[in-house]
Amino acid sequence: MPTAASWTDARRAVADVGHLLWFRARQVRRGRGGRWVAPVFIAVTLGAAVVPALLPGAGGEGRAFELLLLLPSATAGFLLLAVVSAVASGGGRELLAREPASIHPLSPTTDHLGALLLAPLNISWLLQCWALLGTTAYALGPDRVAAAQPVLLAWVLAATAVAQVVAWSLEGVRRTAHGIAVVRLLAAALLGGGLVLQMNGALVPLLDRIPTRPLVVGMLSGWSWRWVATLLVVLAALLVAVVLGAVPAHLAARRSPRDEMRVETGRYAARPAPRSVLAGLVRTDRASVWRAVPMRRGLAVLALGPGVVAVLGDLPWSSLTVLPGLVASGGALLYGVNAWCLDARGALWRESLPVPAGAVFAARAYVLGEFLLAASLVTVALAATRAGVPSPAELTALVCTLVVVTVQVVAAALRWSAQRPYAVDLRSARATPAPPLTMVGYSTRLAVSTTLTGLVFSAFARLPDWQVAILAAVPFLCWSTARLLRTARAWTDPADRARVVMTVAA
Repeated sequence: MPTAASWTDARRAVADVGHLLWFRARQVRRGRGGRWVAPVFIAVTLGAAVVPALLPGAGGEGRAFELLLLLPSATAGFLLLAVVSAVASGGGRELLAREPASIHPLSPTTDHLGALLLAPLNISWLLQCWALLGTTAYALGPDRVAAAQPVLLAWVLAATAVAQVVAWSLEGVRRTAHGIAVVRLLAAALLGGGLVLQMNGALVPLLDRIPTRPLVVGMLSGWSWRWVATLLVVLAALLVAVVLGAVPAHLAARRSPRDEMRVETGRYAARPAPRSVLAGLVRTDRASVWRAVPMRRGLAVLALGPGVVAVLGDLPWSSLTVLPGLVASGGALLYGVNAWCLDARGALWRESLPVPAGAVFAARAYVLGEFLLAASLVTVALAATRAGVPSPAELTALVCTLVVVTVQVVAAALRWSAQRPYAVDLRSARATPAPPLTMVGYSTRLAVSTTLTGLVFSAFARLPDWQVAILAAVPFLCWSTARLLRTARAWTDPADRARVVMTVAA
């Protein structure tokens, strides 16, 4: 039977994607506000693309002109961040998990197209897109914004498709005999090269030479032939990237995911019996987290990414208080917002153990907090290498931020885990603990709350008295601890616990 790609295969893949999207949409439990999700996102996107152009100073000299000069670097930065996001998630998101997909004749092209459609359902992607649209609108003003935004939106889509091609290619390399080592060496070389360029003051000049200037010039040319040519070139690049992405997707599908298979087929030596019930539960939960490929890969990106950005940006200590919240929010999105899904079918076995329900909850909360705190400490340690010697107020504010946002995120994540559990197979490196739209809501709420907390303690870091940060941390901790204890009491209720266990074990 011929296996070459054909137009018939493409049509079938498009039809399969439609069926899978319909299936996924029926799985999401919508509240009364669910019908307003799409209109709200469309309204926010239109607002980001139009409203800044109407502000005073838009399209003029000063700040608007400075943003205009930065547009080539901003468009290139969106492409870079899209590549990093796609590579970290192993090629994209899954419309259907690996185990149930194994019995259906779904082609890798279907997987590729589904990952492309789900890529925008990510708060990081949305924020970058809205920021880029808003920056362009303010830089150009009301006279030129109508012509520029269609080109920019086409570029955003093309950059996402190109990032998907790169991600699938690296996923194919990762599944070769020595692919994991090759990808890690490549990532280390890129990070090291960026740090060396920054230390020598050559990073900004290099970004200025990135060939995205013709794109910006075409956006600025108005309704002219150059504008039409620029739009057609970007749309052609989008189409080529969408078609080309199916090639590495097929190559990757023919090889087994080595890092995932290594975990599932590995041998683990027996360890001495724990000294207490809680210690045994913590050991089990910790192993389930650190042996999961998405957890390890996501932790590496979360811990190193913001830290490297802080080093490149030479952030002061007073600004580092924002980083723990961002890292903790991202860590919770790896599994914490649906923390019980890690047990999967094993949740039924866990419930049969003669241990108190409160001890099970305490172990899960401890391991989640440990996971988030480890990622945040790595980020802070990296950022501190160029921040100099902190003052007592700065160091106290940073420590208080670490503790406050960790407890804050753990309390929110476990509350959502008990209220809205989902049956998710997190063995795949591309799996997410909840449906995409639900993840957007979770990430938005976490990002807003932790960022505001970081900004509050950033102000305390500039005060001369270091004790102010400690006094301010007390009400934050009391509020989050009270919510965590309330969730723990709900978990001890047999009916609520049975609902969660039966859902994640489905």
